[in-house]
Amino acid sequence: MRPDLDSYAHVASGKVRDIYRIDDQTLLMVTSDRISAYDFVLDTPIPDKGRVLTATSFFWFEHLAVPNHLAGGPTDERIPSSVLGRSMVVHDLPMVAVECVARGYLTGSGLLDYNATGAVCGIALPAGLGEASKLPEPIFTPASKAELGDHDENITYEQVVSLVGADLAADLRAATLDVYGRGADLAASRGIILADTKFEFGQAPDGSLVLADEVLTPDSSRYWDAATYVPGQVQPSFDKQIVRNWLTGPESGWDRKSNTSPPPLPDEVAARTRTRYIEAYERLSQLSFADWPDAEGAD
Repeated sequence: MRPDLDSYAHVASGKVRDIYRIDDQTLLMVTSDRISAYDFVLDTPIPDKGRVLTATSFFWFEHLAVPNHLAGGPTDERIPSSVLGRSMVVHDLPMVAVECVARGYLTGSGLLDYNATGAVCGIALPAGLGEASKLPEPIFTPASKAELGDHDENITYEQVVSLVGADLAADLRAATLDVYGRGADLAASRGIILADTKFEFGQAPDGSLVLADEVLTPDSSRYWDAATYVPGQVQPSFDKQIVRNWLTGPESGWDRKSNTSPPPLPDEVAARTRTRYIEAYERLSQLSFADWPDAEGAD
Protein backbone atom coordinates (compact mmCIF):
# COMPACT_ATOMS: atom_id res chain seq x y z
CA MET A 1 0.00 0.00 0.00
CA ARG A 2 1.65 3.21 -1.12
CA PRO A 3 1.39 6.33 1.03
CA ASP A 4 -0.80 9.22 0.01
CA LEU A 5 0.82 12.55 -0.80
CA ASP A 6 -0.98 14.06 2.18
CA SER A 7 1.10 11.73 4.36
CA TYR A 8 4.11 13.95 3.82
CA ALA A 9 4.69 17.51 4.97
CA HIS A 10 5.07 20.06 2.21
CA VAL A 11 8.48 21.73 2.48
CA ALA A 12 8.79 24.04 -0.51
CA SER A 13 7.71 24.72 -4.08
CA GLY A 14 9.75 26.13 -6.93
CA LYS A 15 8.90 27.04 -10.48
CA VAL A 16 8.54 23.39 -11.45
CA ARG A 17 9.14 21.17 -8.40
CA ASP A 18 7.36 20.56 -5.11
CA ILE A 19 9.30 19.15 -2.16
CA TYR A 20 7.83 17.02 0.64
CA ARG A 21 9.47 15.53 3.71
CA ILE A 22 9.36 11.75 4.08
CA ASP A 23 11.49 11.51 7.23
CA ASP A 24 14.56 13.10 8.81
CA GLN A 25 16.86 11.79 6.09
CA THR A 26 14.80 11.79 2.91
CA LEU A 27 12.63 14.05 0.79
CA LEU A 28 10.13 13.47 -2.02
CA MET A 29 10.83 15.64 -5.05
CA VAL A 30 7.77 15.89 -7.31
CA THR A 31 8.19 17.41 -10.77
CA SER A 32 5.06 19.09 -12.07
CA ASP A 33 4.02 19.85 -15.65
CA ARG A 34 4.50 23.56 -14.99
CA ILE A 35 6.79 25.38 -17.38
CA SER A 36 8.62 28.64 -16.80
CA ALA A 37 9.98 31.13 -19.29
CA TYR A 38 11.61 34.51 -18.78
CA ASP A 39 11.20 34.08 -14.99
CA PHE A 40 7.43 33.55 -15.22
CA VAL A 41 5.58 30.33 -14.49
CA LEU A 42 3.12 30.05 -17.36
CA ASP A 43 -0.57 29.31 -16.92
CA THR A 44 -0.43 26.47 -19.45
CA PRO A 45 1.16 23.18 -18.33
CA ILE A 46 3.00 20.91 -20.76
CA PRO A 47 1.40 17.44 -20.57
CA ASP A 48 3.80 14.77 -19.24
CA LYS A 49 6.65 17.27 -18.82
CA GLY A 50 7.23 16.26 -15.21
CA ARG A 51 7.48 12.60 -16.16
CA VAL A 52 9.88 13.34 -19.02
CA LEU A 53 12.18 15.39 -16.79
CA THR A 54 12.12 12.71 -14.09
CA ALA A 55 12.84 9.93 -16.59
CA THR A 56 15.69 11.96 -18.05
CA SER A 57 17.22 12.63 -14.64
CA PHE A 58 17.04 8.96 -13.64
CA PHE A 59 18.74 7.99 -16.89
CA TRP A 60 21.59 10.44 -16.37
CA PHE A 61 22.06 9.73 -12.67
CA GLU A 62 22.56 6.08 -13.59
CA HIS A 63 24.92 6.70 -16.49
CA LEU A 64 27.11 9.50 -15.10
CA ALA A 65 28.62 7.35 -12.38
CA VAL A 66 29.12 10.23 -9.94
CA PRO A 67 27.71 10.56 -6.40
CA ASN A 68 24.08 11.72 -6.54
CA HIS A 69 21.20 12.43 -4.18
CA LEU A 70 18.93 9.53 -5.14
CA ALA A 71 17.67 7.44 -2.24
CA GLY A 72 15.41 5.15 -4.25
CA GLY A 73 14.35 4.11 -7.72
CA PRO A 74 11.51 5.33 -9.97
CA THR A 75 8.97 2.93 -8.42
CA ASP A 76 10.14 3.24 -4.80
CA GLU A 77 7.33 2.25 -2.42
CA ARG A 78 7.60 5.63 -0.70
CA ILE A 79 6.36 7.38 -3.84
CA PRO A 80 2.57 7.96 -3.69
CA SER A 81 0.70 6.38 -6.60
CA SER A 82 -0.72 9.78 -7.59
CA VAL A 83 2.76 11.10 -8.46
CA LEU A 84 4.39 7.92 -9.71
CA GLY A 85 6.68 8.56 -12.67
CA ARG A 86 7.28 12.21 -11.79
CA SER A 87 8.90 11.77 -8.37
CA MET A 88 12.27 10.98 -6.83
CA VAL A 89 13.06 9.92 -3.28
CA VAL A 90 16.24 11.83 -2.43
CA HIS A 91 18.60 12.35 0.48
CA ASP A 92 18.08 15.59 2.38
CA LEU A 93 21.37 17.42 1.82
CA PRO A 94 22.64 20.92 2.54
CA MET A 95 22.75 22.59 -0.86
CA VAL A 96 25.55 24.78 -2.18
CA ALA A 97 24.18 28.26 -2.93
CA VAL A 98 25.64 28.48 -6.45
CA GLU A 99 24.13 27.60 -9.82
CA CYS A 100 26.91 25.66 -11.54
CA VAL A 101 26.78 26.30 -15.28
CA ALA A 102 29.01 24.76 -17.94
CA ARG A 103 29.12 26.10 -21.49
CA GLY A 104 30.64 24.45 -24.51
CA TYR A 105 28.97 26.81 -26.97
CA LEU A 106 28.15 30.50 -26.91
CA THR A 107 24.46 31.44 -26.70
CA GLY A 108 21.89 32.91 -24.33
CA SER A 109 23.12 35.07 -21.47
CA GLY A 110 26.68 33.98 -22.21
CA LEU A 111 26.47 35.53 -25.66
CA LEU A 112 25.01 38.73 -24.20
CA ASP A 113 27.92 38.97 -21.75
CA TYR A 114 30.44 38.25 -24.49
CA ASN A 115 29.00 40.87 -26.83
CA ALA A 116 29.15 43.45 -24.04
CA THR A 117 32.54 42.62 -22.55
CA GLY A 118 34.38 40.03 -24.65
CA ALA A 119 34.13 37.69 -21.68
CA VAL A 120 31.65 35.41 -19.90
CA CYS A 121 31.65 35.50 -16.10
CA GLY A 122 35.06 37.14 -16.23
CA ILE A 123 36.54 34.53 -18.59
CA ALA A 124 38.03 36.29 -21.62
CA LEU A 125 37.18 34.61 -24.92
CA PRO A 126 38.65 34.98 -28.43
CA ALA A 127 37.36 37.75 -30.64
CA GLY A 128 34.99 37.04 -33.49
CA LEU A 129 32.67 34.56 -31.78
CA GLY A 130 28.94 34.70 -32.39
CA GLU A 131 25.66 32.88 -31.87
CA ALA A 132 26.23 29.14 -31.35
CA SER A 133 30.02 29.36 -31.74
CA LYS A 134 31.83 26.39 -30.24
CA LEU A 135 34.17 27.54 -27.48
CA PRO A 136 37.86 26.55 -27.50
CA GLU A 137 37.09 24.47 -24.41
CA PRO A 138 34.11 24.20 -22.02
CA ILE A 139 34.00 26.93 -19.37
CA PHE A 140 32.54 27.19 -15.87
CA THR A 141 30.17 30.16 -15.78
CA PRO A 142 28.41 30.18 -12.40
CA ALA A 143 25.32 32.13 -11.41
CA SER A 144 23.82 33.26 -8.16
CA LYS A 145 20.76 31.38 -6.95
CA ALA A 146 17.74 33.63 -7.24
CA GLU A 147 14.56 33.60 -5.22
CA LEU A 148 11.39 32.41 -6.95
CA GLY A 149 10.40 35.02 -9.52
CA ASP A 150 13.84 36.60 -9.65
CA HIS A 151 16.53 36.06 -12.27
CA ASP A 152 19.76 34.13 -11.75
CA GLU A 153 22.68 36.51 -12.26
CA ASN A 154 25.96 35.42 -13.83
CA ILE A 155 28.86 35.81 -11.42
CA THR A 156 32.63 35.41 -11.65
CA TYR A 157 34.69 32.57 -10.24
CA GLU A 158 36.14 35.03 -7.75
CA GLN A 159 32.63 35.74 -6.49
CA VAL A 160 32.08 32.01 -6.01
CA VAL A 161 35.26 31.91 -3.94
CA SER A 162 33.88 34.75 -1.82
CA LEU A 163 30.59 32.90 -1.37
CA VAL A 164 31.80 29.39 -0.53
CA GLY A 165 35.58 29.51 -0.09
CA ALA A 166 38.47 28.65 -2.37
CA ASP A 167 38.48 24.87 -1.84
CA LEU A 168 34.76 24.36 -2.44
CA ALA A 169 34.80 26.74 -5.40
CA ALA A 170 37.58 24.69 -7.03
CA ASP A 171 35.65 21.47 -6.37
CA LEU A 172 32.49 22.96 -7.89
CA ARG A 173 34.31 24.05 -11.03
CA ALA A 174 36.03 20.69 -11.47
CA ALA A 175 32.85 18.68 -10.84
CA THR A 176 30.77 20.86 -13.16
CA LEU A 177 33.17 20.55 -16.07
CA ASP A 178 33.64 16.83 -15.44
CA VAL A 179 29.91 16.06 -15.48
CA TYR A 180 29.37 18.33 -18.48
CA GLY A 181 32.11 16.48 -20.36
CA ARG A 182 30.58 13.09 -19.58
CA GLY A 183 27.16 14.28 -20.65
CA ALA A 184 28.42 15.95 -23.81
CA ASP A 185 30.30 12.81 -24.86
CA LEU A 186 27.27 10.56 -24.49
CA ALA A 187 24.98 13.10 -26.18
CA ALA A 188 27.42 13.38 -29.10
CA SER A 189 27.29 9.62 -29.57
CA ARG A 190 23.52 10.02 -30.04
CA GLY A 191 23.87 12.85 -32.59
CA ILE A 192 23.06 15.60 -30.08
CA ILE A 193 25.11 18.62 -29.00
CA LEU A 194 25.00 19.57 -25.32
CA ALA A 195 25.52 23.31 -25.71
CA ASP A 196 25.32 24.23 -22.05
CA THR A 197 23.80 23.00 -18.81
CA LYS A 198 23.19 23.90 -15.19
CA PHE A 199 23.87 21.71 -12.15
CA GLU A 200 23.10 21.95 -8.48
CA PHE A 201 25.23 20.27 -5.84
CA GLY A 202 24.61 19.25 -2.27
CA GLN A 203 27.19 18.13 0.26
CA ALA A 204 27.55 14.77 1.95
CA PRO A 205 28.36 14.66 5.69
CA ASP A 206 32.08 14.54 4.84
CA GLY A 207 31.75 17.71 2.75
CA SER A 208 32.14 16.01 -0.61
CA LEU A 209 29.92 17.13 -3.48
CA VAL A 210 26.76 15.27 -4.43
CA LEU A 211 24.96 15.91 -7.72
CA ALA A 212 21.39 16.90 -6.86
CA ASP A 213 18.09 18.31 -8.14
CA GLU A 214 17.59 17.45 -11.85
CA VAL A 215 20.43 16.65 -14.18
CA LEU A 216 20.90 17.21 -17.93
CA THR A 217 17.19 17.59 -18.62
CA PRO A 218 15.77 19.81 -21.38
CA ASP A 219 14.84 22.27 -18.62
CA SER A 220 18.39 22.66 -17.34
CA SER A 221 20.26 22.14 -20.61
CA ARG A 222 20.38 23.30 -24.21
CA TYR A 223 20.41 20.35 -26.58
CA TRP A 224 20.88 20.82 -30.31
CA ASP A 225 20.62 18.35 -33.17
CA ALA A 226 24.16 17.82 -34.48
CA ALA A 227 22.83 17.09 -37.97
CA THR A 228 21.33 20.58 -38.33
CA TYR A 229 23.92 22.57 -36.36
CA VAL A 230 25.00 25.73 -38.18
CA PRO A 231 27.09 28.25 -36.22
CA GLY A 232 26.11 31.88 -36.55
CA GLN A 233 22.38 31.38 -36.07
CA VAL A 234 19.98 30.39 -33.31
CA GLN A 235 19.72 26.60 -33.18
CA PRO A 236 16.47 24.64 -32.81
CA SER A 237 16.60 23.21 -29.28
CA PHE A 238 15.22 20.11 -27.60
CA ASP A 239 13.73 22.24 -24.85
CA LYS A 240 11.35 25.10 -24.14
CA GLN A 241 12.65 27.15 -27.07
CA ILE A 242 9.34 26.50 -28.83
CA VAL A 243 7.64 28.28 -25.93
CA ARG A 244 10.15 31.14 -25.87
CA ASN A 245 9.79 31.68 -29.61
CA TRP A 246 6.01 31.87 -29.40
CA LEU A 247 6.08 34.23 -26.43
CA THR A 248 8.45 36.66 -28.14
CA GLY A 249 6.76 36.36 -31.54
CA PRO A 250 3.91 38.48 -32.89
CA GLU A 251 1.18 35.90 -32.21
CA SER A 252 1.42 36.15 -28.43
CA GLY A 253 1.00 39.92 -28.25
CA TRP A 254 3.25 39.87 -25.18
CA ASP A 255 5.97 42.43 -24.49
CA ARG A 256 8.78 40.79 -22.56
CA LYS A 257 9.85 44.17 -21.15
CA SER A 258 6.41 44.99 -19.76
CA ASN A 259 6.72 42.96 -16.51
CA THR A 260 3.22 41.62 -17.16
CA SER A 261 2.56 37.87 -17.06
CA PRO A 262 2.72 36.05 -20.39
CA PRO A 263 -0.53 34.83 -21.97
CA PRO A 264 -1.60 31.16 -21.93
CA LEU A 265 0.01 28.98 -24.57
CA PRO A 266 -2.06 27.66 -27.50
CA ASP A 267 -2.71 23.92 -27.29
CA GLU A 268 -0.62 23.41 -30.42
CA VAL A 269 2.45 25.05 -28.85
CA ALA A 270 2.05 22.94 -25.69
CA ALA A 271 1.71 19.76 -27.78
CA ARG A 272 4.80 20.53 -29.87
CA THR A 273 6.78 21.26 -26.72
CA ARG A 274 5.73 17.93 -25.20
CA THR A 275 6.81 16.10 -28.35
CA ARG A 276 10.19 17.85 -28.34
CA TYR A 277 10.86 16.93 -24.68
CA ILE A 278 9.99 13.28 -25.33
CA GLU A 279 12.20 13.21 -28.42
CA ALA A 280 15.14 14.46 -26.37
CA TYR A 281 14.63 11.75 -23.73
CA GLU A 282 14.24 8.94 -26.23
CA ARG A 283 17.23 9.94 -28.35
CA LEU A 284 19.51 10.36 -25.35
CA SER A 285 18.41 7.29 -23.41
CA GLN A 286 17.58 5.02 -26.36
CA LEU A 287 14.49 4.05 -24.33
CA SER A 288 10.78 4.43 -25.06
CA PHE A 289 8.94 7.01 -22.97
CA ALA A 290 5.82 4.83 -23.27
CA ASP A 291 7.53 2.38 -20.90
CA TRP A 292 8.14 4.98 -18.17
CA PRO A 293 5.97 4.65 -15.01
CA ASP A 294 2.81 6.70 -14.84
CA ALA A 295 0.48 7.60 -11.99
CA GLU A 296 -1.87 4.78 -11.12
CA GLY A 297 -5.23 5.43 -12.71
CA ALA A 298 -3.81 7.94 -15.20
CA ASP A 299 -5.11 7.86 -18.75
